[in-house]
Amino acid sequence: MIIDKNFASESLVRLHYLVLILGLIFPVLVISQNKKKEEKSEFKAPQYRNLFKEAGYSQNEIDKKLAKAYYDVFEGSNKVYFEEGDSLGYVSDIKNKDARTEGMSYGMMVAVQLNKKEVFDRLWRWSVKYMQHQDGPREGYFAWSVNPETKKQNSAGSASDGELYFVTSLLFASNRWGNTTGIDYYKEGRRILDNMWKKDGTGNIYNIINTEHKQISFVPEGGGYNWTDPSYHVPAFFEIWALYAKDGHEQFYKECADVSRQFLHKATHPITGLNSDYTEFTGEPHPTPWMPPGFRYDSWRVPMNIAMDYAWYGKDKKWQEEYASKFQNFLRSKGLDTFEDQFNLDGSKPDFILQAGSVKKLRHSIGLVATSATASLVNKDKKSIDFVHAVWNAKLEPYEDCYFDPYYDGLMYLFSLMHLSGNYQIINPAVK
Repeated sequence: MIIDKNFASESLVRLHYLVLILGLIFPVLVISQNKKKEEKSEFKAPQYRNLFKEAGYSQNEIDKKLAKAYYDVFEGSNKVYFEEGDSLGYVSDIKNKDARTEGMSYGMMVAVQLNKKEVFDRLWRWSVKYMQHQDGPREGYFAWSVNPETKKQNSAGSASDGELYFVTSLLFASNRWGNTTGIDYYKEGRRILDNMWKKDGTGNIYNIINTEHKQISFVPEGGGYNWTDPSYHVPAFFEIWALYAKDGHEQFYKECADVSRQFLHKATHPITGLNSDYTEFTGEPHPTPWMPPGFRYDSWRVPMNIAMDYAWYGKDKKWQEEYASKFQNFLRSKGLDTFEDQFNLDGSKPDFILQAGSVKKLRHSIGLVATSATASLVNKDKKSIDFVHAVWNAKLEPYEDCYFDPYYDGLMYLFSLMHLSGNYQIINPAVK
């Protein structure tokens, strides 16, 4: 057989180029496929720990404990939830005699997590009717405090955490119940967000997120837009917005979640783990005319928010584990059954004590007992289970001096039981 040398040479050249091209393409394909696998595996479905069960309690006991806590807060003789007529309901801060966006949105989050649709719908309808601004510069936002008797708004302004919880609970409700059962939850959540993005300072009203710093503001108006409250930093919620809001700001929300995580590094004390109720965006304490810096009632929520982010997303595990250890070790040093509820950031006793209603006193508050226990979801030290036993044995009832806060203490207690029993979860759409 005679072979044309020119043909053979051209064929070899073609073969050489073919091999070269395939060599370039296949690694790209492999890299691309691996990248997709990494992206898919980057977020693993959370494994919601039942820390009460790990502590030795039976599932029947746990179910009863959670059911009783819900009953006490929403239905019992000292309840903070009240129904109006056939379709409305509100949560009241009893000691301050008002309904707050904080409590209303917390109530909605409890309801969607525990599948209490009627309670959720009643709370949302009341919020829209008496709290939400329907026009003007504040359109879509909510008056943070309303008198439940007269329905008069005590303040037209918003507290940014209320909108944060409203949006997240509505997105979860959309996923859990759909949008065709009387309320279009997704549409309502989007209405808040879409109006939020229209706030450009007109009328001194802004986005609830300071868009320059990518951090949630204390209030979305006036000077309050330029500083923050560490307990409003719930990075896990921004991850939910990025996933389910579908409003074109997904990347921004993801960045906000990451910024919040880094902010908490700076806002918490390096030894005690304590943070100030109010801070600058740098994490430095922010003094106000009504209160000097210190760890007080708002700050109780920080360990719970960090535990939530750890359980749901786990993107900052190393630091969060170090934080939980420092924070619980500090409280343990003050006596596991006696630590008080307000501190200077270095752990010393504060000169200024923030009143709770008409009472001005340090106490071993069940709200902080509860939220500090959620840090056991993060703390790798096995002895941290003591905090879980402590909240299990705590009782939501009046102190010896008759002080009782079924609202804030009660909601923190209920939230914590939900977290520690594995019943505070990301609610994804039902698989069809």
